[in-house]
Amino acid sequence: MSAEDERRRRWRLALGEPADESLGQPGGRDAAMDAAMAALYDRAPDGDGQGEAEGKRRSGGLGASAPRVARWLGDIREYFPQSVVRVMQTDAIERLNLTRLLLEPEMLSAVEPDVHLVGTLLSLNSVMPDKTRELARQVVRSVVDDLEKRVAQRARAAVTGALNRATRIERPRHGDIDWNRTIHANLRHYQPAYNTIVPERLIGYGRRGSAVQRDVILCVDQSGSMASSVVYSGVFASVLASLRTLRTSLVVFDTSVVDLTEHLSDPVEVLFGTQLGGGTDINRAIAYSQRLVTRPRETIFVLVSDLYEGGVRDEMLHRVADLVGAGVQVVVLLALSDDGAPSYDHDNAAALAALGVPAFACTPDVFPELMAAAIQRHDLRAFAEREGAQRAHGS
Repeated sequence: MSAEDERRRRWRLALGEPADESLGQPGGRDAAMDAAMAALYDRAPDGDGQGEAEGKRRSGGLGASAPRVARWLGDIREYFPQSVVRVMQTDAIERLNLTRLLLEPEMLSAVEPDVHLVGTLLSLNSVMPDKTRELARQVVRSVVDDLEKRVAQRARAAVTGALNRATRIERPRHGDIDWNRTIHANLRHYQPAYNTIVPERLIGYGRRGSAVQRDVILCVDQSGSMASSVVYSGVFASVLASLRTLRTSLVVFDTSVVDLTEHLSDPVEVLFGTQLGGGTDINRAIAYSQRLVTRPRETIFVLVSDLYEGGVRDEMLHRVADLVGAGVQVVVLLALSDDGAPSYDHDNAAALAALGVPAFACTPDVFPELMAAAIQRHDLRAFAEREGAQRAHGS
């Protein structure tokens, strides 16, 4: 096939049936791909049958039949790469209102597992029939296992390294010398004749073995818009809890607060302990988390929320100020996901920034670096600005 023919082929698949007259009708495998896309994208959201031009639809859509949807899911997995399959099935759930069909085992076994699907399943947790629950747990388990492979090693390495560097000793071995701090501490010993510093005091990185060095509290908003963030937060909390040098707590909230710390040995149990949807009371969640703080200077408090407060805003901000004033390292993430910056309450974000607590979105790949920076009490405002600039450049 010539480059021109390939270009026409791609345009025809992208434009659909209205382009038949100018670009021709697809055949063979292309026709099957075209039909799969038409079933989804040639219909308006919620499957009301109103496409761009009445009478020009190539397909009757997916309808409300679980077997038909399951066959369509099998088709797209055959014709498209995995990354495209995930986008299409997410679009199908949103555009055609297929959420309820995920309660059918036949459909659930046909989907390509991903973070968004897990979020949808968790939102259905309370209404999921027994015949579907075990299969749903298998789907969630497969996604969690993949996420742990992606993030666990980096998170453990970054946190362990940061803890080692945060522990200073003054009789270090040569390989453990922190040269930046050593030079700063010995500037008064500068020797102009030799154009060098003669250090009288060496500062190095210490290693405390398995002693608990930091307390980490993850406080996660489980309102419906935070689905992906809930999934990633649950996985990261379990990874952090596996480190003996950290004491990790996980608190999830909507208008009520649930402490899932006792389930952190199994991230699937953690995720099924959440209940996506409902309102938001950040103030109540922070009030509960404050009771977990026993060593303020050694505590990192991570709030994951879009900051749409349904509780008492002034009290919420006052509690954050109290945490900061006590020496707690406070981190506010508008999202912990690959989805980009979400809709969020700009006024509350600005109020937190005024308290010295920047609020920003963070990708899972960057979260280990963020935790390392928090452990070493680096300036998180600079970290937030750098992350924001990278996201803007990437978009």
